[in-house]
Amino acid sequence: MHDPRFEKLAKLLVGYSTKLKPGDKVLIDAFDIPSEMTIALVRATRNAKALPYVQTHQSRVAREILIGATDEQYKFAAEHELTRIKKMQAYIALRGSENITEMSDVPGERMKMAMKIMRPVLDWRVKKTRWCVLRWPTPSMAQLAGMSTEQFENFFFDVCTLDYGRMQPGMKALKALMEKTDRVEIKGPATELQFSIKGIPAIICGGTHNIPDGEVFTCPVKNSVQGYVTFNAPTIYQGTAFDTIRLEFNNGKVVNATSNNTKKLNEILDSDAGARYIGEFSLAFNPHILHPMRDILFDEKISGSFHFTPGQAYEQADNGNRSQVHWDMVSIQREDYGGGSIYFDGKLIRRDGLFVPKQLQSLNPDRLK
Repeated sequence: MHDPRFEKLAKLLVGYSTKLKPGDKVLIDAFDIPSEMTIALVRATRNAKALPYVQTHQSRVAREILIGATDEQYKFAAEHELTRIKKMQAYIALRGSENITEMSDVPGERMKMAMKIMRPVLDWRVKKTRWCVLRWPTPSMAQLAGMSTEQFENFFFDVCTLDYGRMQPGMKALKALMEKTDRVEIKGPATELQFSIKGIPAIICGGTHNIPDGEVFTCPVKNSVQGYVTFNAPTIYQGTAFDTIRLEFNNGKVVNATSNNTKKLNEILDSDAGARYIGEFSLAFNPHILHPMRDILFDEKISGSFHFTPGQAYEQADNGNRSQVHWDMVSIQREDYGGGSIYFDGKLIRRDGLFVPKQLQSLNPDRLK
């Protein structure tokens, strides 16, 4: 069925997010999405005089492969995938599994093995290609968001085709402020957190890598994190659902971690030496995304939220931490979620989810919608 919103989204992904040029090769990874959307991407790519390469996936098939996966099998797959991605200038992935917990019964050691072996493919894609990744609306996502399927589809296309260019002035101001900051303090319900971001770059995310988007991130100095934080947004990681995660830090390391599934949480944090250190700190401000739905590509952009990420640091905002884990955990500080404050070098930057300094107020929801 033809839907003009498919063409609008494909045009944004090709023209704005990945900025395809004539002759560029782009890998389109289509995970359980309608063929009409894949076709729209192929046509938009051709209109840019770039070259589309398509790979389709089914999550139930991927689960079956993972359940019986061997080192030899994934080493061969990683070699093949790495050779291919090295020939691409761009990468677009749309993920639309009907069941976001499809991988929940994959044995932990198989998931850990696969992630470790495939890591070089991910690293090359992130560092060497112009990439963009987004989810696709499904009835299961609508259910998690507490919406009808039609209502959620309308929400999805409103969010994903936002005019991200309007965010640029505020994001540039926030980036400059972060890069001048040493000490960060975060206060809120069951949260008293302090750390340094001195000397670490801040990165603008305005629709070029993830859709939906709307955040500026940096990274704590590895050993600087002290205190405790409670995340009020539920999350899913490696197919397992978690609620009310609480982390306690000493000299940068998570020394105590609890949740509704404390055993599994600590198993993930024990994956390697870097999993108990933080690899990202981000402030988010997408005006259309207000409530969590256990989908990190949406939840990490929630207006008035921050996320704090155990595991791998991004090399463009690097504190040296390395891990196979990268788990964005989200806390919403708007008044309707209990409020909270963020201070940079003792100066109030955001209260109850709203930016206070004049140069940042353009990132508040009433200015972006």
